[in-house]
Amino acid sequence: MAEFRHIVRLANTDLKGEKPVLYAMKKIKGIDTAFANAVLTIAGVDKHKKAGNLIDAEVKKLQDIIEEPFKYDIPSWIVNRRKDYETGEDKHVFGPNLRLTLEDDIKRMKKIKSYKGLRHQWGLTVRGQKTRSNFRNKRNKTSGKKR
Repeated sequence: MAEFRHIVRLANTDLKGEKPVLYAMKKIKGIDTAFANAVLTIAGVDKHKKAGNLIDAEVKKLQDIIEEPFKYDIPSWIVNRRKDYETGEDKHVFGPNLRLTLEDDIKRMKKIKSYKGLRHQWGLTVRGQKTRSNFRNKRNKTSGKKR
């Protein structure tokens, strides 16, 4: 049996070796429990196995499935970027690329002056929440009493 590793490197993220691999993969930005479960099922890895007990071949297989999910017949409804704005194709974005993609989307919404873009620009809530009693710190950037 392979030696136990306390830190496993997967998708440019350090995972804790003490956690089950299903929940350790949630540490990677852009991967939730459903996607991690699909990846582990296709790779043939037990989801209750500790991440530190993974052998290098399993880590490499998981990495490959995460990078190219459609090559392994993962359904399109489980990926986080369906019908991409620029290419029109389904893809799964994870890690630092996820943050960059989100920032590009917000910049595009601000540029075309959509409702959501204007709400982002003004620093207000975007998804229809009431702002009368909550989110007061978002509107008023000052603290303390004005004189």
